Amino acid sequence: MHIDQLSTNELATQLEFLQEQYSKLHSLNLSLDLTRGKPGADQVALSNALDGMLDGNYLAADGTDTRNYGGLDGLAEAKVLFGAVLGLPPEETLIGGNSSLTLMYNTIDFALSEGLRRPESAWGNSDTVKFLCPSPGYDRHFAICEHLGIEMITVAMLDSGPDMDMVEALVQQDDSIKGIWCVPRFSNPTGCVYSDETVERVARLGQIATEHFIVMWDNAYAVHALYDDARPLASIRDYCLQHGTLDNVFQFGSTSKVTFAGSGVAFLGSSVDNLAALKAHLAFRMIGPDKVNQLRHVRFLQDRDTLAAHMAKHAALIRPRFESVLRTLEQELGRTGMGSWLAPRGGYFISFNTLPGLAREVVRLADDIGVKLTPAGATFPYGKDPQDSNIRLSPTFPSEQDVQATADAFVVCVKLASIRQRLEEA
Repeated sequence: MHIDQLSTNELATQLEFLQEQYSKLHSLNLSLDLTRGKPGADQVALSNALDGMLDGNYLAADGTDTRNYGGLDGLAEAKVLFGAVLGLPPEETLIGGNSSLTLMYNTIDFALSEGLRRPESAWGNSDTVKFLCPSPGYDRHFAICEHLGIEMITVAMLDSGPDMDMVEALVQQDDSIKGIWCVPRFSNPTGCVYSDETVERVARLGQIATEHFIVMWDNAYAVHALYDDARPLASIRDYCLQHGTLDNVFQFGSTSKVTFAGSGVAFLGSSVDNLAALKAHLAFRMIGPDKVNQLRHVRFLQDRDTLAAHMAKHAALIRPRFESVLRTLEQELGRTGMGSWLAPRGGYFISFNTLPGLAREVVRLADDIGVKLTPAGATFPYGKDPQDSNIRLSPTFPSEQDVQATADAFVVCVKLASIRQRLEEA
C-alpha cells in the first residue's frame, strides 16, 4: 500500500514490525559493501590471458620495441582499436597510461594553467572559472574541479541526459563557464543514455558558449551494455563536424572495467590541433606511456568483434546482480511511494531516490547494521544533494549472495526511515 494511504495506526504497526526486522539484521553482524563500482574477481579473471600474451614478442606492428622509451601518444594499433571504441579515427586518438581520470585531470589542468591555444587562452587568466555538473553525477569529476578551485554549477539530469535548456541558458549568460562534464552512455549513476537530440545540443555548445569552452565527454561505459537491446549512443564527433566544434570536445575511455582495473589502458580523443597542444604539454611530464601494456591489450582484445564477445561475458556475470537488486526494490518498494529508481540497461550503477530528506538517514541506518553504501550527497557537487534523496548503489563487486543480502537490508532501512518520517510529520 502507498505510504500516503496509511493511517497513523497502520504506520505505527508497520514501524514496530520494521524495528523488529532491523534488530534482527543488527544481530547478524553483517559486513556488506555496495560503495564503489569495481569489477568483481570473476570479472577481472576473464582477462587473465593478458599475462604471457606477448610471449617474448615485444615488437609493435611498425617494428617499435615497446620495451623502450618514446611513443608519447601511444601505439598505432592501439589508436585504431581504442579510437574505434569512441568512434574516432586514429589521428584523433591518444593512448595514455592506465587511468582515464589522469587524462581528464591533465586536460583540465592544462586548459586552466597553460591554455589549449597559447597562454592567453588559459582559463586561469580569469578571476573565476566555472564548470557545469549534471547531477546526480560522478563524484571524481567533481573532486577534480574542487581540487583545482573551479566553481561547480549543478545541472539537473533528465532521462535524456542533462537539462539542455538549462545548460544553454547558463553558458549564454555567463562567460566564466568554461566546460561541462558528461557521462553519455549508462551515465554514472542514473544509467541513462543521452538522446540523439541531447548529443547534438552538447556538440553545439562550442557555438554559443565562451571561447575555449570544452565538453569533457567521459564515455566510460561505451561498451558496458547489460542487454543486447541497450540503446546505442549517437556520435558526438559527427555532430561536431556538422557544427564546426571539434576543438570543443574531449572524449575519454579506458579498459578499467574491461580487463584489469588497476592495469588497463586509458585513451583520449579530440581534434588534431587539441592533441598536438596536449602532447606538447605532456612531453614535460613524461617520456612515454606503458607501451608493453598497450600491445598486450591489442593482442588480447584484437578488434571490435572480439571486444564485444569479451564484454558479453562481463554482462553475463553482473546482470544477475543488477536484476537481484531491481527485483527486490520492485517487490518491496514498488507502489509504496517510499522511493524511486531507474532500471539501467548497462553501466555499473543503480540510482535510487528516497523521499526528500532521507538519504543520509538511510545510509546511517545501513551503516549501523554493517552495510556500507556510497555516502549520501556524493553524486552532487561539494557532496550537497539539495533534496538529500539520491543514493548510488554499486552491485558489481560483491558476490550474488552478498548483493541479495545487501538489497534485503537496504529496503528495510528505506522503509524504516520513511515510516518514521511520516509519523513525525503526522
